[in-house]
Amino acid sequence: MITVDTTVQAPVKKVWNFYTEPTHITKWNSASDDWYTPHAENDLRVGGKFLSRMEAKDGSFGFDFGGVYDAVIPFEVIAYTLGDGRKVKINFNGHGDKTDIHVEFEAESENPPVMQQQGWQAILDNFKKYVEKTGD
Repeated sequence: MITVDTTVQAPVKKVWNFYTEPTHITKWNSASDDWYTPHAENDLRVGGKFLSRMEAKDGSFGFDFGGVYDAVIPFEVIAYTLGDGRKVKINFNGHGDKTDIHVEFEAESENPPVMQQQGWQAILDNFKKYVEKTGD
């Protein structure tokens, strides 16, 4: 398993909502400024599906990132299985006005694990920046 972590300076309810609502997902779900997420769908329940379309801003490449939820405990845990069968688990641990996020995911075989960790950490860092600069 590969892990990435961050602490967001916001209460867990805001962090959860910004992490799971498609209108917010499209604003933070990228690893660098030359990528974006033009579309996101999220049926946040066990058995529900999610999908984010990720594209290079120059139009050179894009892909769908999606899967099915295995566990949803509001404000605490999200676990899902990606379309390729890999497992992901996200823990949210709120402490007043800050929230720790811990993500564990199974590596894919096309890219080196360190590259995958850097990419997922960059997306999580982008999420943190978005939440902390955006009002409720």
